[in-house]
Amino acid sequence: MDSETSLAHILNQLITRLSHLTEASRQSINQDPTSLPTQIFDEFGQLKNNLSKVSQHVALLEKHHRDLLSLINIGQVINSSLDPDEVLMTVMDTIIRLLKAERGFLMLKDTQGKLSIRVARNWTQETVQLSETAISRTVIKRVISDRKPVLTTNAQEDPRFGGQESVIAYHLRSILCIPLKVKDELTGVIYADNRIHSGVFTEYELDLLSAFANQAAVAIENARLFESLRQTLSEVTELKNLMDNVFASIASGVITTDIQEQITLCNHAAEQILGQTQDSMIGRNLKDILPDQIQGLEMYIERVRQADENIVGIEIDSELSEGKEISLSFNLSPLKDASKTTQGVAIVLDDLTEKKRLQAQRRLFERMVSPAVIDQLDPDKLQLGGKRTDITTLFVDIRDFTGFSERQSPEQLVGVLNRYLAAAADAVLAHQGTIDKFMGDAVMAWFNAPIPQQDHARQAVLTALDIREAVQLLQWELPRELHLSFGAGIHYGEAILGLIGTEKRIEYTAIGDSVNTAKRIQENADAGQILISAQVYDLVADQFNIMPARSLAVKGKRKPIAVYEVLGIKRKS
Repeated sequence: MDSETSLAHILNQLITRLSHLTEASRQSINQDPTSLPTQIFDEFGQLKNNLSKVSQHVALLEKHHRDLLSLINIGQVINSSLDPDEVLMTVMDTIIRLLKAERGFLMLKDTQGKLSIRVARNWTQETVQLSETAISRTVIKRVISDRKPVLTTNAQEDPRFGGQESVIAYHLRSILCIPLKVKDELTGVIYADNRIHSGVFTEYELDLLSAFANQAAVAIENARLFESLRQTLSEVTELKNLMDNVFASIASGVITTDIQEQITLCNHAAEQILGQTQDSMIGRNLKDILPDQIQGLEMYIERVRQADENIVGIEIDSELSEGKEISLSFNLSPLKDASKTTQGVAIVLDDLTEKKRLQAQRRLFERMVSPAVIDQLDPDKLQLGGKRTDITTLFVDIRDFTGFSERQSPEQLVGVLNRYLAAAADAVLAHQGTIDKFMGDAVMAWFNAPIPQQDHARQAVLTALDIREAVQLLQWELPRELHLSFGAGIHYGEAILGLIGTEKRIEYTAIGDSVNTAKRIQENADAGQILISAQVYDLVADQFNIMPARSLAVKGKRKPIAVYEVLGIKRKS
């Protein structure tokens, strides 16, 4: 209500006019005593006094009205904000203004249930410094224990608190403390005081603050809940972003489905493996996305749902829509909700196509090169060159192969040749030898490298004997016109072992005079004959039945080479 039009203002104007009228009448009587009776002036005086009382009462009512309007307005303000700091600050500034307090403190329970000061303000709407936060803990404890407000007009003389140290030491006088409650649960207190004047707070301020406290408690709790919700949402968002990043970075494809096998989620890896986008997969049935694989998966998916078990290592070969051959591995797991009820299936898929291709290439490579050699090679550290190594070299060659090849078709020739060479290769690998190369109808192998062998010479001779035996078995299986025989030569000596060639084409091989010597010895061996050098003889003479053979005059050697023929394994007597 505007002060110019308020009822109290009108009454004040009327009182003033009556005062003027009374004075004018009194002067008139003094001039002419017979003009008005004295009783009338007494009536005017009484009316003036009554109007003064009415004016005071109306002024008080208007103050109450203004305070109530302030409560309504501030209630709207604090309930319109969900910022905890803003709400707390507004609450305290309003309380100090309404109560004409010197200071105001708002204390709330922390996570441990202890009260701590959240806001401390003074009458100039400034934050109270830490050194000025001395308050009566006795009053606060009583409010907490009784859960009722406390009002004292002069704490120094109040028998309830006058003897307390804090009251005396901090010169506390007018104190008003109100509990904050939400759903009958104490959440904090509002504490206001005046250290200078006594009697600042009355029952009216107590009622006013109590009414306001109810609104403030709800607003503070709403703000606190909102802040907690916002913090939780922030944490959930952060966690979701983290999970999205993790999910997106997983190298394996991941697809989740509901009970009806509708796809609910998939990652980038699944897009790449299946050649489809997330938008085109999410919401569709698994059968539409994996039409060629679903028949092999349905039984396992049903097991996951019914038996609640994980299934790993399902491999299915099929074609994608564009005709691309693909080999997929599937791992299936149940998707559970908070009550541990299965709500779907998580499918982890890996594209094994390239892995299987590399495995096939390695198996092929292992048939050409000893696995021991492969394990020694580091693709990132390959360097041309080699090192000196003592090895036992074995050469095996098919006799009269040129004449044989003239009588066969190319297809039959290759088929027969592969059977004989396979028998030789299997024998080499069985004795931990390394196949260096196939040279038409010949096989070159060596022992004692890259992994050292204590009995390398013995293993080389055993290999030659096994090849001879394998050839005899083949001759039992094949027609007479397809019978072939090997001649073998074995020598021990130093060679250079390593990578030979260029960066574009390299070969892991052994070169040197000892290798050439083994080849020359093999060239002079008859069909089914195994010839060894004197160096090999010295290493195995006590283990095999051996007889001297003729000395060989070979190309590149100034002196003849003494060789020996291996007849078989020496049996213990």
